[in-house]
Amino acid sequence: MIGALLMAAALAADPTPAVGAVDSLPRRVTLAEVRELASHDALAVIQAEGQLRVSRAAVTAARAAFIPNVTLSATSSRQLPVHSGQTTVQNGQLVTLAPAPWSIGTSLGANVTLFNGGQRIATLQQADAQASQADANLVTQRFAAMLAAEQQYFDVLAGLESESAAQASLAQARQQLVISKLKLSQRTVTRSDSLRSEIAVHNAELSLVQATTARIAAEAALTRALGSVVPLTATPGDTSGVGPLPVPDDSLRALATHGPAVADAEAALKAAEATLRGAWGTWLPSLSASYTRSGNGSSHDFDIGPDGMIYNGSLRFSLSLPLFEQWQRMQQMTQARVARDEAAATLRDARLGAVASLTQILATYRAAEQRVDTQTATVEAAEEDLRVQKDKYDVGSSTLLDVLTSESALDQGRHDLIQARYDLRVARAQLEALVGRSL
Repeated sequence: MIGALLMAAALAADPTPAVGAVDSLPRRVTLAEVRELASHDALAVIQAEGQLRVSRAAVTAARAAFIPNVTLSATSSRQLPVHSGQTTVQNGQLVTLAPAPWSIGTSLGANVTLFNGGQRIATLQQADAQASQADANLVTQRFAAMLAAEQQYFDVLAGLESESAAQASLAQARQQLVISKLKLSQRTVTRSDSLRSEIAVHNAELSLVQATTARIAAEAALTRALGSVVPLTATPGDTSGVGPLPVPDDSLRALATHGPAVADAEAALKAAEATLRGAWGTWLPSLSASYTRSGNGSSHDFDIGPDGMIYNGSLRFSLSLPLFEQWQRMQQMTQARVARDEAAATLRDARLGAVASLTQILATYRAAEQRVDTQTATVEAAEEDLRVQKDKYDVGSSTLLDVLTSESALDQGRHDLIQARYDLRVARAQLEALVGRSL
């Protein structure tokens, strides 16, 4: 009889979903899909990609500074009215109009800076360093977006696990309530046992509501983080990011000291050093060359290249050296030195910070691993203890308080296990963001 009542309670705890409820369920995604979507669709990633394109365009422009500028121009004008031999006054002088009303002019010019104290080379080096910095920043933003999305995904996983644990606790409480009522009808226990079982059911129902609310909120945050118009949820039982690290600690240290944050600081230092070299070039003379070839002529009709055009060319070299600029060059040198020193200090701090972060995250990861193993064993022991206490309660050799104490210990063990798994997943994602690669 007790077995039949327990089966009925189990069916009541797991009702069949209503028709059409599947249509409202969110779409399940895996951790791999979350990483892929976050690494391309996050706003910070799109902004970093745009910055990288701009930096690469600056490199192209810096290289093009070594190529001469070329300019082609053409002019055409018509004198009105047109009468052969007619004169007119222009700028206070008597001018005889040409019998051909159209005046044509063409010009082709080129100029190039031959030497400017190495400033073009410094500008190119600075542009290259800034492009490398933008590339490192893109990697940083991608892993930061992936870390944020993964945390939301892990929140959903934890919510699903908490909801499942709450459902199991509710089923246990309902089963215990059935047993308590049965034993009360047989007058083997007091009314207090039945009331305590009812309180346990209400508490389990409240825990289930709280777990469901947390899971729904986490799913909404995950949907927004991935920029999806369709509600998303995690795949239950997804064990990605829970296994042991495939990289030893020494290799992780080397990866961390060359991670995206350190690479960003190294590129910033190179850019600052290039700026300083460019500032030194302002003290040196600059030499430039230009060549121009032009043609002029007239025609009775509009013609781009009429016969009788007169051409002439000119080659010009220019040398300049600023002697006094009110100490502006000295100010530029000081600013460049300060920026270089700050960039060097930032790089040193980035390396130290990477090592410190690695140490902290690894400690958290190892502790979470041990907690997962410990809590898994604790849950198994709590389940066995609860089974034993229920069997003893059925035969009257144990009290309901013992059963409720075992149920409470099992619930706490499940909660601690879920938290340990969450901490382990987050720590692994933080390691990946620190070293700039998947582990």
